[in-house]
Amino acid sequence: MVSALSGIGSAVTGAASALTGTGATNSATGSGAATPFSGIFQSMVEQTSELDAKASQAVTGLLSGQGVEIHDAMIATEKADMAFELALQVRNKAVGAYQQMMAMQF
Repeated sequence: MVSALSGIGSAVTGAASALTGTGATNSATGSGAATPFSGIFQSMVEQTSELDAKASQAVTGLLSGQGVEIHDAMIATEKADMAFELALQVRNKAVGAYQQMMAMQF
């Protein structure tokens, strides 16, 4: 079950780096220091919040006529939506793994 959680953590790391464009983190490069799952998830939630704020600003700018192009607002909105969907799916997988561990009998 631990391997399932570490697999989720590496998937989150790869997806979070894909969203930000920063590349792989120290856990993926094998530097020895692993990033805890909670830290990865927290940073992903923060990035999702930032993308949501950018999307809100773009839509507000579009509606108020501040020179924001419609395609820029749509791209920002889709980025925020995809980041939210990713965070939701990671949470669902983590909850599923937790429930599966709790159902095990020792």
